[in-house]
Formats: sequence, C-alpha cells, structure tokens
Amino acid sequence: MTEKTGTITTVTIENENMMWDLSADIHFPTDFDETKAYPAIVTAHPIGSCKEQCSGNVYAQALAEAGYLAIAFDAGFQGASGGRPRFKEDPNLRVADFSSVVDHLVTLDYVDADRIAVLGVCGGGGYALNAAMLERRFKAVVSITGVNYGRMMRETAAENGGLTAALEAIAAQRTAEARGAEPSIDDLLPPSPDAVKELGLTDPDLVEAVDYYKTDRGAAPHGCTSFNFATLGPAHVWDAFAHAETLLTQPLFVAIGDKVGAFGAYRDGMEIYHRAASTTKELLVLPDTTHYDLYDGPEASAKALERIIPFLGANL
Repeated sequence: MTEKTGTITTVTIENENMMWDLSADIHFPTDFDETKAYPAIVTAHPIGSCKEQCSGNVYAQALAEAGYLAIAFDAGFQGASGGRPRFKEDPNLRVADFSSVVDHLVTLDYVDADRIAVLGVCGGGGYALNAAMLERRFKAVVSITGVNYGRMMRETAAENGGLTAALEAIAAQRTAEARGAEPSIDDLLPPSPDAVKELGLTDPDLVEAVDYYKTDRGAAPHGCTSFNFATLGPAHVWDAFAHAETLLTQPLFVAIGDKVGAFGAYRDGMEIYHRAASTTKELLVLPDTTHYDLYDGPEASAKALERIIPFLGANL
C-alpha cells in the first residue's frame, strides 16, 4: 500500500516473517526516473524517535537530493508501524526490521539491489552497525552519533541499584501485567525545558534531548520518547558491537561530536571505529559539536553530509 506526497512515498512493508508491518517513507532522488536503478540508503531513527524526525527530514532528504533513493522507517511497535505491545524496545527485533526493509527494496525495479547502504542516528546508529554484520546486502554503513544501546542500559542499571535489580524489577512488572495490571509506559525525558531547569539538569545530552523532542525544534506526533518498561529486559543483555572484529567488514563511516554527554556516543564511536574489521573506514570528529547538533544542527549535519555523500559514492 502506498500514499504519494510530492517526492516522498509512504509505504507499508508487509512483514511475513514477523507479526507486524512496518511504515516507511521513501524519499525519491531529484529528477527521479522509474526506468533507472538507483543506489538506496536505509535510514534508522534514534530510540524513542520516528521516521519523520532526523533520520527522515534531515538525512534521508539530503541523500535524496544527492541522487540516492532513501527509505526512512519506523521501528516495529513504534511510530506508524504495527506491533503490540506499543513502545516495545527490543534490540533483537529492531535489528530484524532492517532486513524486512531491504526485502522490500529489492522488489523495486528502480532500486539497484547490489548498491544498498544503511545509515542510523543515535540508537539507530548502533542498530545499523549491528544489523550490517548479518545483513550482507548492506554494502556500506554510516553511523551518526551512534550509541550502543545495550551498553547504555547496563551502565544506567549499574548506577541505579545494579543490573540484577533492574531485571528483577522488569520481571515483577511482567508478572503484574500478566495478572491484569496496566502496562508501565514511561517517558524518559522531562516534559519541557522549564522542567529541565527546575530539576537542575546540566548534562548536554539530557538538556538538548528535551530541547529537541519537547519543543517545536523536533517534536513530532510519533516522536514520543516513551518506553514499555516490561519489554526492556533484552536490551540489558544485548551489545551492538558484539563480533564487530570479525563480522563488521563493510566500508564504515562514523561521525561524532567532541562534546561528551551522558549517552556516550563519543566513546562508542571511537570504540566501533577501532574494533570494526572494515578495511575501509572513516572517522569524523566534529569540534565543539554535541550529540544533538548531529541530529538537525544545520552546520553539523552539513559537515557530516559533506563527507558521507562522497563516502557512499566511493563505496556503493
């Protein structure tokens, strides 16, 4: 099923291998000609985000303008995609979604099936790196301020009573819901910049997350930053970078800012750059740049794209 709006087509990707369908926006290249076969880029949104935010309206749009076909998709259980319970954040399922998107791309006559790459932002960057290890149809990988979600969840648990305590709390919530309790849906961000000031938060990642998601800067109907607590167990034992030394072999581009924040994108970027088995890899460290500058900051995203577009051109 498709719905065309200008140069963007919204598609529903029927997922026969899973129990949910995916919603995605295809951003068509400038001067699109359906008789040609274009290289395609799959773009993945951050955790708690949606396809209409930075993965779509910044990176997919810019890639389309550069001549690529870009497809920004909503993760299962989130955004306009299907799946129950809502707001589930299971890394294994999120990684599986990438292959479903590629399955759709290779059925399109105007996509060159041998020239498909993947780009992810924040948690989507970590998922993209992990997905590429198994999904060999990805011929190049781009991580924009990518975060290893499993590492972040384990560290957060360690700071709040320990990993075992976190898993025990999740188990207790699952039992309660099995017995009829309402799901525990948590918004992990304060509701406004004023609330950030009242709480005395100063970490740049936390402050700018609220500025992005809770104001007109980046707010979108499906960008709700909500999580279903009972579904968070798998994230605590998952690692985006596992087996990178042997399986992450595609050409790799990593972009990070040098302003370090709580989400850990700077050190994750450094780690995966050095651990990846890729023989072709580039690391871009933007000075005086935060995590969220790389979401939609005009200067930071432009500088990243100035390097990403020729990187893709050389490696697809």
